[in-house]
Amino acid sequence: MIVFGFACAIPTESAPPAETAVTAEAPSSPTDTAADGCAGAPQVTWNSFGAGFILESCQGCHATTAPERYGAPEGVVFDTVEHCWDQADRILARAAGVSPTMPPQGGTTEDDRTLLTWWLTCATPGT
Repeated sequence: MIVFGFACAIPTESAPPAETAVTAEAPSSPTDTAADGCAGAPQVTWNSFGAGFILESCQGCHATTAPERYGAPEGVVFDTVEHCWDQADRILARAAGVSPTMPPQGGTTEDDRTLLTWWLTCATPGT
């Protein structure tokens, strides 16, 4: 179980106090539904997490502007939120979970992989 303490994009009158930790377990697979693994998960979006994670962990090889793609397939590009959602299953299969294969040099934390799973499994597609 992972415990995070941060504010979500929720109207102020219904947001928990800042010191309240959000506790939830990541869905075990990309096929889990909101009822199965997203109850209690924080709101994670492209703006709150995805853009920074993709820039830092993926776009070195998976951007159309990458000077060297290091063998990344031509069609596997994550320049926009739409690109990421179009390939969400591929991203989750390779970069989330306990033993990710992407990025190839590693470097992502368990917390980041959990947030990635929450984003691409629990959020509204396209956000």
